[in-house]
Amino acid sequence: MATDADDGGGTTASGLDRYHVAILAALQKEARLSNAELASRIGLSAAPTWRRVRWLEEQGFITGYRAEIDRRKLGLGVLAFVRVDADRNNGAATRELEQAIRALPEVIACHYISGAGTFELQVMATDLDAFSRFSIDTLLNLPNVKDIHTSFSLGEVKAGGALPLGHLKP
Repeated sequence: MATDADDGGGTTASGLDRYHVAILAALQKEARLSNAELASRIGLSAAPTWRRVRWLEEQGFITGYRAEIDRRKLGLGVLAFVRVDADRNNGAATRELEQAIRALPEVIACHYISGAGTFELQVMATDLDAFSRFSIDTLLNLPNVKDIHTSFSLGEVKAGGALPLGHLKP
């Protein structure tokens, strides 16, 4: 077992050593691990493990903890991918549209995209009728929206995946 002074045998360009990477990998798989269980899994004692987790949080590597919830159990049967074409592409118009999108709980993710369109949204709805109402009553009425193009998920192959960490190994 490593001691408090052990630096983990090298660090990555981002300042992470092998213990930091091991902590990130373990917490991505199971965020509810106790500090003692986490320490056991990564091969450090509890105190340095706790300090490393706190450091990862303070440095913004760990941005939060959350439960993964089955959307279907909550009656959210529709997952739509919506490309939003903005009417104007200037800073003020884009910021106004961003702010409006952030306020929509039905939008679970939003990305700027290259190519055609301005944003790609992931939208949840209970059913196709609810999505249709949301797109007509809400999305098309957002500021500076010219058009929307929608594709629907027919089935999830992989969701909620952990971030790849192989490139961080010191």
